[in-house]
Amino acid sequence: MNEEVRQWEYETLRPPREATKKEASDPKTELNALGEEGWELVETIEYTGGGTKYLVFKRPVDAEGEAT
Repeated sequence: MNEEVRQWEYETLRPPREATKKEASDPKTELNALGEEGWELVETIEYTGGGTKYLVFKRPVDAEGEAT
């Protein structure tokens, strides 16, 4: 049985902060741009005290190492 292993590449986005630095502004534009490039949101990394520090995305890489 010759099963092909799926390869992934990853990207992160740090949600932009409002002027107070306490509230994140809506990253919809950035999210839509990443979605158009084939990225899928898979995880959030949060600060210990709360709030999102990073959004983690992945997309498959084909056999030649190119993003699909």
